[in-house]
Amino acid sequence: MIDTAWNRLVDATARWSLRGAPDRDADRLASRRSVIGISIRVAGVSAALVIGIIALVVAYVAWQLTPGQQREQPGPFDVHITLDTLDLTVAIIGVGGLAILFAGVASWLIARRAVRPLTEALHVQRTFVADASHELRTPLAVLHARVQRLRMQTPDDDPRRRIVDDLTSDTRILIDIVDDLLEAAAGTRSEPGVAGLQDGLARLRRDMSVLADDRHVRLHVVDHSASVGMTPTQLHRCLVALTDNAIGHTPPGGTVTVTTTPEHDRVCVRVQDDGSGISGIEPTRVFDRFAHGTGRGNGRGHGHGHSADGTRTGNGIGLALVREIVVRAGGDVTVESTGDHGTVFALRIPTVHAATSAPTITRRAEGR
Repeated sequence: MIDTAWNRLVDATARWSLRGAPDRDADRLASRRSVIGISIRVAGVSAALVIGIIALVVAYVAWQLTPGQQREQPGPFDVHITLDTLDLTVAIIGVGGLAILFAGVASWLIARRAVRPLTEALHVQRTFVADASHELRTPLAVLHARVQRLRMQTPDDDPRRRIVDDLTSDTRILIDIVDDLLEAAAGTRSEPGVAGLQDGLARLRRDMSVLADDRHVRLHVVDHSASVGMTPTQLHRCLVALTDNAIGHTPPGGTVTVTTTPEHDRVCVRVQDDGSGISGIEPTRVFDRFAHGTGRGNGRGHGHGHSADGTRTGNGIGLALVREIVVRAGGDVTVESTGDHGTVFALRIPTVHAATSAPTITRRAEGR
């Protein structure tokens, strides 16, 4: 509980820039979170040390003021110094406060310098993502054009038309993902989008049912009607990444359930699996890039390998991308619970209230 409160305090402090506005850049938040965490810990240790020294000084002065010590006869070489108690107290508190303040500032500067290589590495990563995304745009555009031509040449009554339609939609999604990666790498802030959660869940069921069937995992999706403050592509990426991660870490015969709950000005999408839970790593660290655990949980990262029990191992990138997307949208993603019974990821997204919005309708659906 203490660790959770500590992480929430550091996260809340890191989210606010010097301009007084919340920062939604995941990389800057990660660097600032590290700096603040290190500086607070060092300042805390320094404060404890200073307070201990002050307590010893006060105890010694109080001991010297005891009647027995005051009646003691001075030796020939003793030096007597008269101090005012109030002045001594003010001096001790002032010096101690300045020492604590100096320790806090010094630790913050040292932490910034220590975290600078991490910031530079994140910048190199952004550059690589931007270059790779730019190189993918043209081949994807050509592929999408060819699929559209194939769709035009396929009659509506052709049994292959549905597959061609799905291919057209998938290539469009790939292009949108590449564009979103370019925006994220460039650090540009596009206009906030609006996506229909019910459409996103329907697309999730359609796309991930194929993967669930292939792994003999049962997929349940609970529909929910709401408008959320992110683009349809961003919503799709988050839902697919969390569900794919859950399916990949659920043994054959297990179940993955996606439910939705309104929470004031947000909506919480929970993805629950029947896996063995997260092991070998703190649950809060599964959203760090390239984070890995041990055993069957294996850090819960995205990947394509498989462990001995049939669950999939990962390289620890997919969940980091989810956090980056949802933080940019003003939301949050957390590990709500984990254990032998499975793991629950909670994706909280801000809702958009429109005058023409339909009332929320919830019904249970099953994707197979």
